[in-house]
Amino acid sequence: MQLHIRHETVYRYDHPVKHSIQNLRLTPRTEPCQRVLAWHIAAPGRQAQQVDAHGNVMHLLTMDEPHEEIRIVVGGTVETTDAPNGLLGDGGRLSPLAYVPETSLTQVDPALRRFATAHGSARPTRGQVLVLAGAIRDAMEYDQEATTVTDTAAHAFSLHRGVCQDHAHVMLACCRAQRVPARYVSGYVLTDDQGHVASHAWVDVWLESENGRFSVDVTNRTLAGQRHCRLAIGRDYLDACPIRGVRRGGGAEAMTAVVLVSANPDRAPREQPKSRQMQQRQAQQ
Repeated sequence: MQLHIRHETVYRYDHPVKHSIQNLRLTPRTEPCQRVLAWHIAAPGRQAQQVDAHGNVMHLLTMDEPHEEIRIVVGGTVETTDAPNGLLGDGGRLSPLAYVPETSLTQVDPALRRFATAHGSARPTRGQVLVLAGAIRDAMEYDQEATTVTDTAAHAFSLHRGVCQDHAHVMLACCRAQRVPARYVSGYVLTDDQGHVASHAWVDVWLESENGRFSVDVTNRTLAGQRHCRLAIGRDYLDACPIRGVRRGGGAEAMTAVVLVSANPDRAPREQPKSRQMQQRQAQQ
């Protein structure tokens, strides 16, 4: 399948920003089940490309001149296929063991640990992974207003609601509570559900018995396959968020995003100002 993607992000500030640095993880990964046919990044300032510890392509965007707006537009065409036998293979630069320790966003509290024990397994099968994903969705309603990008898995779980980022963090927390390696994936998804934004997050779970990763879209209760485009992987959202940065000055900010993922390159984009999964508020100094 060929996915045609366009993603525009605009940050506007009340006052001029003196200096800003952004880390952009907005280039799709090249993997056995995903091939980038064409891709571009249009942004002001200076860009320097590098690859992070997880193998994600990252662009360091620096703006030294005063500015009241940052407009970042990325897009292109990515060819995707379903993974053979549903497994991604080992892949990645790091050992699966790097994705076992909990992080600040995936720490478990007693309630979440009880849930993980009831629905998880230390040596999960594919079926058990899907059962766990379904149990998380049964326990957590999709709600774009309930949480923010800084909320932890335990907090979102206590609310019984959240977005794809929260579903992914709870899945990670449950897996890691059983010492099962699991990693966060950010990207895009081709969906017909207007209630879910095209920017997305899901989870790769390591299956020791099959020596491979099983990619699960918790929010949509399905395997991640050819309708998914993988941007970045990491231990949690902070490792894989597409835009993250710091700035000096600027006061309050407003962010809007327009995201299109289509199998038809002529389809017009639809605006998604609450595309929270793809964004990180800029830390102000």
